[in-house]
Amino acid sequence: MNKFILTTSVALFVAGTAQTHEAHEQAAKAQTAAAVVSLADIPSGAYNIDMSHASLTWKISHFGLSNYTARFTSFDVDLNLDAGKPEQSTLAVTIDPTSIRTDYPNPEKTDFDGELANGEQWFNAGEFSKITYKATGIERTGDNTGVITGDFTMLGKTHPVSMHVTLNGAYAKHPMAGRPAVGFSGHGKLKRSNWGLVAYVPFIGDEIEFFIEAEFGKAP
Repeated sequence: MNKFILTTSVALFVAGTAQTHEAHEQAAKAQTAAAVVSLADIPSGAYNIDMSHASLTWKISHFGLSNYTARFTSFDVDLNLDAGKPEQSTLAVTIDPTSIRTDYPNPEKTDFDGELANGEQWFNAGEFSKITYKATGIERTGDNTGVITGDFTMLGKTHPVSMHVTLNGAYAKHPMAGRPAVGFSGHGKLKRSNWGLVAYVPFIGDEIEFFIEAEFGKAP
């Protein structure tokens, strides 16, 4: 075969393949864009948290050298969504303090997670088995953002805590679960000393910054 013809054929084949791949990508993006809808396009009602796509992490200054990061692995969220008027939605969170995870090395020698969970100077789970948060007000600050104010109860004390929330997206029919779904990111700050959690302040920071990632599916 003539070298020019061979080279041209290969070039056309590569170009055609690239165009086909690009067309598939554009079609996939279009399908995804069509599936992701606004909050007003999904039904109101109770939504269950998808724990396989949820996390609750927090960080605290450690001697000013790092922001020590840990998480809770067991928590529940009671969300009753008013899709048309999200500021009228209700939200309640329950956290199990014994589910704290720090990834402290050599846990078989030092049960650091257990010490934090049950120690009287820390979360004292033997006496206070739950940490709770109940929304008292929701304010919209943008098309997909808002601020939730609520009562945060820990170690027998309750104080208000605000959380900034972003609506990441919603599906009228989730492509995998097959039901309405919605996802949020949230973050906020609190001073642990307000709840009497004062061990090693100020060497271990007073301010705790927390982060929430959560997907919810419409309850049956």
